[in-house]
Amino acid sequence: MATQQQWHELAQQLRVDSIRSTTAAGSGHPTSSMSAADLMAVLLSDYLRYDFANPKNPDNDHLIFSKGHAAPLLYSMYKAAGAIADAEMMTLRTFGSRIEGHPVPVLPYVDVATGSLGQGLPISVGIGLAGKYLDKLPYHIWVLLGDSEMSEGSCYEALELGGHYKLGNIIAILDMNRLGQRGETMLGWNGDAYAARARAFGWNAIQIDGHNLDQINNAYQQALRGSDTPTLIVARTVKGKGFPEIENQNGWHGKALPPDKARQAIQLLGGERNIIVDVKKPESRPPAERPAAKAVTLPTYDTGSQVATRSAYGDALKALGAARPDVVAVDGEVSNSTYSETFAKAFPDRYFEQYIAEQQLIGSAVGLGVRGYQPFASTFAAFFSRAYDFIRMAAISRANIKLTGSHAGVSIGEDGPSQMALEDLAMMRAVFGSIVLYPCDPNETAHLLEQMADHHGISYLRTTREKTPVLYGADERFRVGGSKVVRQSGADKVTVVAAGITLHEALKAYDQLKGEGIAIRVIDAYSVKPIDRQTLAEAARATGGRIVTVEDHWAQGGLGDAVLEAFSGGDAGPASGAPPRVTKLAVKSMPGSGKPEELMEAAGITANHIVKAVKALLG
Repeated sequence: MATQQQWHELAQQLRVDSIRSTTAAGSGHPTSSMSAADLMAVLLSDYLRYDFANPKNPDNDHLIFSKGHAAPLLYSMYKAAGAIADAEMMTLRTFGSRIEGHPVPVLPYVDVATGSLGQGLPISVGIGLAGKYLDKLPYHIWVLLGDSEMSEGSCYEALELGGHYKLGNIIAILDMNRLGQRGETMLGWNGDAYAARARAFGWNAIQIDGHNLDQINNAYQQALRGSDTPTLIVARTVKGKGFPEIENQNGWHGKALPPDKARQAIQLLGGERNIIVDVKKPESRPPAERPAAKAVTLPTYDTGSQVATRSAYGDALKALGAARPDVVAVDGEVSNSTYSETFAKAFPDRYFEQYIAEQQLIGSAVGLGVRGYQPFASTFAAFFSRAYDFIRMAAISRANIKLTGSHAGVSIGEDGPSQMALEDLAMMRAVFGSIVLYPCDPNETAHLLEQMADHHGISYLRTTREKTPVLYGADERFRVGGSKVVRQSGADKVTVVAAGITLHEALKAYDQLKGEGIAIRVIDAYSVKPIDRQTLAEAARATGGRIVTVEDHWAQGGLGDAVLEAFSGGDAGPASGAPPRVTKLAVKSMPGSGKPEELMEAAGITANHIVKAVKALLG
C-alpha cells in the first residue's frame, strides 16, 4: 500500500495536470477535477484493479466518471497509469484528439460516454447486474458522482434498483464540493441528507472528509467488505482544492485558469511531476460458463391467421434466448403487454425487471452491453421518450442496445393519447447510427428481431397492440434497409408506402381501387431507417412520381419524411430524377379515446382516406 506522502504527491500531480491541460485548451473544468483529486489518487494507487494493457480483460474493474466534466482528472489518471502520454493529455479539447471535453469510448479505457449528468450511476447498475448474476466475477464498478447531478431523478432510480438487486459490486463516490455551475447545490455540504437517502434505498453510506487520505483509504476498505450492499461514499470536498485563490469560490465552474494564475497554482501545488503508478491488475478468474450458441429456430405463423406483432416479439425473443446465451432482456414493468414475459418465463436468470424506471431501463441495457451481452429493452413506445437522453448518450457511447416499443399510435384505442407513441419514429430516426424497424406481421417481426441481435448499435422495433393478419409465409426473408412490394402491376398509377398497422389499410385500399379499375403499387416499408431508396425510386418512376405515404404517427419525422428524404439527395445522391409528388397521410390532430378503427378513421389513415388521396393525385 502506498504511503500518505505518495498519495499526496499523486493527488497534487493530478491537480497540476488538470490545470495544465485545461489552460492549454483555454476551456474545461479544472476546479471540478481538483476537488476529487485526493479521492482518485488513493483509488488509482491501491484499489482500482485494471490491466491498462488489456482494457477488454473481463476481470477488470470499471471506472465511470458520471461527472463527466471532470474529464481532465480522468485523463490525468490515465497519464499517471502510463496509459497515455503527457503530450496526448495536453491535446485536451483539440480537434481530432481522443482527449475530448467529456469522456467517450474512443479511448479504450472509457466504458461509456458521460457528460449528460445522472447517467453514470444507472449504467453502473447494468454492469453490476452482469457482474453479479451473469459473469459471476468479483470486479467492482467505481463511479465518481458530482453533487449537482444528485438532483437528477435517474440517480434515485439507480439507487433504488441497485439496492433492490443488492449490487455490492458498486462503489459510488460522491464528490460533494458544494458548488454547481451557478452557485450552491440544493443540499450544499449536507452530507447527512445524501447518506440518509442512500440508506433509504438499501445502500451502505459512509461520510468522510474527501481530502483526508486516511479517511478515504478506510472508506474504500469498508466498501469492499460489503458483499451484497452497494456503497455510497459521501466525500465533503472543496472545489478548486489546492489553489487558495479559487478554493470554494463561485464563478469558476467550467473556466480554465488563465496562464498567469495557472503558473501560480502549479507552483503552489509543488510543480509538475511525472509519477507513474503501477496500477494493480485483477486476479484472473474464469467467468461463468455459457452454453455454446446455436442456430436460431424462429417461431412461425400461418398466413391468414391474426397475430399481434407485440406477441411475435415475445416469441422471437424467446427463440433468440434459446439459441444465444448472450441475449438478455429488461422491461419497464409492462412485460405482460410487450410480451417480454415470454422470454422472462423461459430464461428468468437473464431477465431483469426495471419497474417503472425508464431511464434506468436504458442505463441497465447500456451497462449490460458494456459487458458484451445483447440487451433487449422493452416498454410502451411512448415511455421511451422519458429516457431519450439516455438513448442519445448511448449512441455517443457506441453502445449496443436493442429497443422495442409496443402500443404505438392511435391504433391502441381506448387508452387515449397519453399512451399513444406518435413521436417515436421521429425520435429514434434522429439517433446517430440507429436502425428503425416497423413490421406489419409476426413472421416479419421474428426475422427482423433476429437481425437486430446481429446489429451493433442502437436499433428500434415498433410493434402493434392489435392483432393483424399474417401476410408473409414463414420462409419469406427480410433485411435491414429493405422493403417488400406487396402489390404491383405494369399498370400501377400511384405508389402507396406504409408500414405496420397502416400496411393493412393500404391493402384494403388496393382492393377497393382495383374494383374501380385503378391499379396502385403497395410497398411495405418495414425498414424506416435505413429506407429502401432503390425500391422507392423504381416505384416512383413506374407510377409517374405519384406517392402516398400513410402512417400511424405524427406527420413530422416519421415514415413520410423518411420517404421524402429518400428523394432529397443527401450523401447517397438523388434516388431519381425529378422529385415525386408525395401526399403524406398521418395523425394531424390530438386524438382522444375510442375504438382503434374510429381513431384511425378520425386521423385520416384508413383505407378510405388512402383511396381519396390516390384519386386526388390522379386528378
